[in-house]
Amino acid sequence: MRLKTVLLALILPLLLPAQMNLLSVAPPPKLTAKRGTTAEAKLNVQLQNGYHVNSNKPADEYLIPLRLTWTAESLVVDGTTYPTPKMEKYEFSQKPLSVYTGDFQIATKFKVPSTAPLGMKVISGKLRYQACSHKECFPPKSVEVKLPIDIVN
Repeated sequence: MRLKTVLLALILPLLLPAQMNLLSVAPPPKLTAKRGTTAEAKLNVQLQNGYHVNSNKPADEYLIPLRLTWTAESLVVDGTTYPTPKMEKYEFSQKPLSVYTGDFQIATKFKVPSTAPLGMKVISGKLRYQACSHKECFPPKSVEVKLPIDIVN
């Protein structure tokens, strides 16, 4: 039994990197925003073929939703728009699930206060998700996102 535990501890780290690249976010382009206006940033998300993530509003409350959060500092998040999910049936679920597959885009609107400091800054975001195949789900993960933003008059 002890040998099995040791072997599992040695092999498990080798298996985990395989799931690390299931979902990726392309680096967003620099956003230029005027003080006193609203600016929109779009994130391009790529999910490997054969995998899905739950939508931001999953079909069951126990499922882990896709969630984008920002540490916007002097900006105010004015809403995040997720794509329209697909309803898909999988072996492990008795009813269809609300999911995203393939490539999709998430947009966030930021209010730029008239008192926001001018110049370049980088705001941080996290995209939390749980990737699944048609047979199994992996532990939840988060992808760090850095958005360069230039605040102008």
